[in-house]
Amino acid sequence: MAEKLSAVKGMNDIAPPVSAHWEWLEDKLRSLMLRYGYRNLRTPIVEPTALFVRGLGEVTDIVEKEMYSFEDRLNGEQLTLRPENTAGVVRAAVEHSLLYDGGKRLYYMGPMFRHERPQRGRYRQFHQFGAEALGFVGPDVDAELIVLACDLWAELGLEGIELEINSLGQPAERQAHRQALITYLEGHADQLDEDARRRLHSNPLRILDTKNPAMQALVNAAPRLMDHLGAESLDHFNRLRGLLDAHGIGYRINPRLVRGMDYYNLSVFEFVTTQLGSQGTVCAGGRYDGLFEQIGGKAAPAVGWALGMERILELLKEQGKLPGQPAPDAYAVVPDAGSVPRVMPVLRALRQQGVQVQMHAGGAEGMGSMKSQFKKADVSGARFALIFGPDELAQGRVSVKPLRGPRPGEDAGEAPTQVSQPLADVAAWAQSLRPTIPC
Repeated sequence: MAEKLSAVKGMNDIAPPVSAHWEWLEDKLRSLMLRYGYRNLRTPIVEPTALFVRGLGEVTDIVEKEMYSFEDRLNGEQLTLRPENTAGVVRAAVEHSLLYDGGKRLYYMGPMFRHERPQRGRYRQFHQFGAEALGFVGPDVDAELIVLACDLWAELGLEGIELEINSLGQPAERQAHRQALITYLEGHADQLDEDARRRLHSNPLRILDTKNPAMQALVNAAPRLMDHLGAESLDHFNRLRGLLDAHGIGYRINPRLVRGMDYYNLSVFEFVTTQLGSQGTVCAGGRYDGLFEQIGGKAAPAVGWALGMERILELLKEQGKLPGQPAPDAYAVVPDAGSVPRVMPVLRALRQQGVQVQMHAGGAEGMGSMKSQFKKADVSGARFALIFGPDELAQGRVSVKPLRGPRPGEDAGEAPTQVSQPLADVAAWAQSLRPTIPC
């Protein structure tokens, strides 16, 4: 017997019934993006390694420790499974001159890969949904993306998600803050942990984001980037705050909110929750006006965010907001296997009318008893059983039997009763089933 093979640890199959929750969330996201005028962009999951080294920065944790990189044996190219997709979106925009006729609002959805220890809501293959607005310079688009995310939480029914914002200013301002930060931390070198000592001269801003409790007091007293911002950066930040206030969106200014990638500037923001343990960030983003030039394109402003699909689904589960499992509108009960050739065209006609129909499938012993078929019809969750018995077929008809009462929100009316419908007039009696199709 062949050895049983399993999926790679941290790279999970998504099978029914769980996959139905993914489809529901994806549909919600697509619908909201269309209402805001964002259009779908699909990029490869494999990109040149240089794209992430150049875009994210050589001293980031992602590039140093987490990327799945390899050499293509055919031509020696250095390739990487994408650990995030903002760099890929910008690469595509540069390569295909997407901004030639003005700014673009884009969204993406798909798997990302990072080599790290799997934990709750965090896996080696994980899925992100991202929204990117390319070619727009003002804080109004920053605000639009934040409002869009808030609308998503409302549409999903999620509660307890809080918004944190900060400004990273411009490169020259960050450089001045960087030097002040290094000087401060060098004066407290004995309090730095191993990660902080490693980052001290390469990426000191990331030290401010430490989760080490022993370093919190040190970090809280560190020089603040906000104190190094010039008039233009402060104006951009204050205008963003004004727009959020106009929408009635609450937020907290978090001066320690930074980014691990080199391409961010000005506005940064995160949506956080306390209901997912240490993995509390469900959506993060900000402005990255320098990325186009970093990967070889003409300078262009850009802002965006990404959310973790697994974390959103975990939060929906935690709050009891996941939808029920989908069910067919009708289940076809076919007592005689010899009737299947006559029944299948009827079911096809129903499906063409928009009715979701599942047909009972028999085995080597035949179709099974009516009792066993009705049990399976009930388990399927269908509202109706379509009974194609010999008496019905002899008369050119089908019996439509209700299996359960009205769905929540529907008018109860009188108790539904079994009715007989002519096979030749499928379109007419499909009308009685169509209202059960979810919007």
